Amino acid sequence: MLNRSDEISWFGQIDFDVRCEWGEEGLKRLGSLCDVVVIVDAMSFSTCVSAAVSVGATVYPHQFKDTGASEKAKKLGAELASSRGAGLLSLSPTTMLNLKPGMRLVLPSRNGAVLSLAAQEKPIFAGCFRNASAVAKAASKCGKTILVVPAGERWLPESLMRPGLEDWLAAGAVISNLPGSRSAEAEAAATLFEACRSRLREVLGACGSGRELRWKGFEKDLDFIAALDADAAAPRFINGCYAAM
Repeated sequence: MLNRSDEISWFGQIDFDVRCEWGEEGLKRLGSLCDVVVIVDAMSFSTCVSAAVSVGATVYPHQFKDTGASEKAKKLGAELASSRGAGLLSLSPTTMLNLKPGMRLVLPSRNGAVLSLAAQEKPIFAGCFRNASAVAKAASKCGKTILVVPAGERWLPESLMRPGLEDWLAAGAVISNLPGSRSAEAEAAATLFEACRSRLREVLGACGSGRELRWKGFEKDLDFIAALDADAAAPRFINGCYAAM
């Protein structure tokens, strides 16, 4: 019978400084073994957070479709983001440019927000293409062992995790800037990113999540998401919110 010590020995990537594992279950099993966690939800949450903190706002993650979101926003004196494209501020990352310095935003998400709220015991960063270098630099200052968690998407209506190429690539973008030894999983993500770097926008537009955005009319979001290292701030999760570091 498999025991906990065997599982960690085989799957924990404990011999390496930089590690990579998928989603909520990966975070649950490997998060406690690392000094720092980087959460990657590239098509929406992490890119929204990066854009928001870059203009001087703070972001409060919230469970998606939780009925308490409006009450939380009211209590914090914050704006509440809606579903993608449904309002002035939404999970469409380009809408984050409507924020002003000092504003607060409650951002519901079924992937990135869930992971953020599950990993509060150590330094946590929100990584994406736009801030890959900045997040890697900030994370490496907080600890030696770093877990990069591609969030993945959801198969609906079952809500089972679907690995997303976009998150795998964005995880690789962060990992490619991190010092130290890499697990095979982390190395694979970085290698894939480097292979796609020169045509990143094209690849993102062709993957499943990108095709969905294009079909829904969010072509401009893809341009925004694919802007590698456009943001200089590293969003760190402290006291329940992301702020620029």
